[in-house]
Amino acid sequence: MKNTLARGLTNLLPMVLSIWLFWSLFISLDGLGKLLLDIVGIKPVFVGAGFCLVASVVFVAGLLFSVSPIAWVYGWIESQLMKFPLFKSVYGSIRDIASLMNRDGQPKTQKTVLVKQANGSYVVGFIMSEFAPQPLADALPEGEWVPVLFQLSYQIAGVTSLVKREDLISVDWSFEDAMRFNLTAGISNTKEG
Repeated sequence: MKNTLARGLTNLLPMVLSIWLFWSLFISLDGLGKLLLDIVGIKPVFVGAGFCLVASVVFVAGLLFSVSPIAWVYGWIESQLMKFPLFKSVYGSIRDIASLMNRDGQPKTQKTVLVKQANGSYVVGFIMSEFAPQPLADALPEGEWVPVLFQLSYQIAGVTSLVKREDLISVDWSFEDAMRFNLTAGISNTKEG
């Protein structure tokens, strides 16, 4: 009985939570779109009209940002807002996280690596950029240092350490699979991954 319940929970919970998360996102975006339609005095014609409006606005914004004058004006507004320290911290962090999702055709720089610990064990990490920021590189001893993220299990948080490139062992493992492995503390280990 206990094993049957556990098996049912293990199989249903991820599916139900994923569907609930995407449904909640759909409802939220649909509500935002309906609010925009109400502001201009248009009644939604069908369920999901608000979602379609928001998706269309995001698509049009993507098209507009490919035009140089629009991108320049947005860049200027962004640089003015970045003069406010609190805004700079919050916006900069959100922008950096969003940029991880879309690199506009640029190769991903997050490489999976192993780092040997003092006790002989290894930790899975990710090279987040090819070079340490100059102020840190100037303060560190001689050598080529790179920022390596060590993701904490069951959290979005992680620890970024500066590690000498020579101390890293490259692993031919996709960022997504290795991140899933780290986030689930190794539970999601797949035989083919």
